Amino acid sequence: MPKQLEAPPALEFNRIAGNGNAATGAAQLPAAALELAAAMPMPTVTPDPSLLDRKIIHCDCDCFYAAVEMRDDPSLQGKPLAVGGRADRRGVVATCNYEARRYGVHSAMSTAQAQKRCPQLIVLPPAMEKYRIASRQILSIYRDYTELVEPLSLDEAYLDVSATPQCNGSATLIAQEIRRRIADTVGITASAGIAPNKFVAKIASDWNKPDGQMVVRPHEVDAFVAALPVGKLHGVGRVTAARLNKLGAQTCADLRGWSLLHLQQHFGKFGERLHGLCRGIDLREVCPSRERKSVSVEETYVTDLPDLQACRQALPELLVRLAERIARAKAQDSIGKLFIKIRFDDFQRTTVECSGSVLDQETFSQLLETGYGRRRRPVRLLGAGVGVAEAREQQQSGLFDPQN
Repeated sequence: MPKQLEAPPALEFNRIAGNGNAATGAAQLPAAALELAAAMPMPTVTPDPSLLDRKIIHCDCDCFYAAVEMRDDPSLQGKPLAVGGRADRRGVVATCNYEARRYGVHSAMSTAQAQKRCPQLIVLPPAMEKYRIASRQILSIYRDYTELVEPLSLDEAYLDVSATPQCNGSATLIAQEIRRRIADTVGITASAGIAPNKFVAKIASDWNKPDGQMVVRPHEVDAFVAALPVGKLHGVGRVTAARLNKLGAQTCADLRGWSLLHLQQHFGKFGERLHGLCRGIDLREVCPSRERKSVSVEETYVTDLPDLQACRQALPELLVRLAERIARAKAQDSIGKLFIKIRFDDFQRTTVECSGSVLDQETFSQLLETGYGRRRRPVRLLGAGVGVAEAREQQQSGLFDPQN
C-alpha cells in the first residue's frame, strides 16, 4: 500500500464556524487525491497577477425555503421538513432541512420517494411571496457592500468585494458580517465561500455548511482544486463526470495530465474550459445584470397524457400561462425562438425548438408533434417556452432544430 501523504503546508484554509469565531486549521483532503496530486507530473500554473487581487464571495442560505418555514413556525425545528409539491400530484422536493437529509431526502427528489425514505417527513407547499420578501432583504444587505452582486437564485449570489472599503477591505470579515446581518435581520443562516474566482468561491461555500464559511487564498487555489472530484467542475454534470471517470479522470489532478488538444478532441470547445478549471482558473466576472435567456412554463400531470391528441388538448392552457409570464418579464419584444419540452413516462426527455418571434399555437403544435413522434409514449410532463434576449442572434438555422 502506498504511504499516506500529509496535506502540504500550503494547504491551510481559514475556517469560520457558525458561532462567528475565527479559527484557522488544516483542511484534511482525501489522502488518495493528495497522492495523485503529488505523484503525477503537472504543469506549473502561474496565475495572472490581476486575478490575485480579486475578492469574490459566494453566499448561499442554508436550506432557504425550509429555513424560512422553521423561522415562522418554531415547532418545526428539529423535525424532518421539506418544501415542495404533494406526493399525490407527482410533486417534487424544492428543498429540505438537514434533519430530512439524514434520511437521504434531497431537492429534486419526488415527494413520494422522499416520504418513503422518511415516513415522518413534514411536507409544506411553497410560499413564494414569503421567500421573495426574505430574498429582497438579503439582496439589500449584499448591496450595502458592493454594487457587483450577481444573484443566482432567491437565496444565492456572487459578490465582488475587491474594491469594498468596509471591514478594512477584508473579504473574510465582510462575509462574516453579512452572515451575521442575515441571521439578525432575516432570521435564517447563510454560508459563504471566499476565493479569487467564482468557481472556487462556490465550492468553498459548501465546505462548512451549515452556518459557516471558508476562505481559499490565491496561493492555496492550486492544491485545493487538485484534490476535487471532476464532478465539482463548473458545467460538469453527471453524464460528463461519468465520461471523464471512464476515461480515467477521477480528480482535477488526473485531468491536469491531459493536454489541451486531448481535452478538445474529447469535449470540443468545453475542453478548453475544463483545461482551465482543473487548474483553478476561472476568468468569469461578477455580472450584476444577468441576461435572461428564456421564459417557460411546464406541467407535471397526475395521470400521464396517453397520446398526441391529449397533449394537443393540454397545449392551449400552457400557452396562456406562458403569455402571462412573458408579459410579467416584459420580454414580448425579445423573443427569438419557441420550444416544447416533453418528459415521457419512462423519464426520457426531449426538446424541440424553432425560430420565431411571436406565440403561435400552430407552430407549438408542430413542435409538439415532432417531439412526441420521437418516442410515442405516454407523457408525464409537458412544457412550452421561448428564448429571449440574445436568442435573436443565434436563430439563423432552419425551422426545426431538435435537441434530444
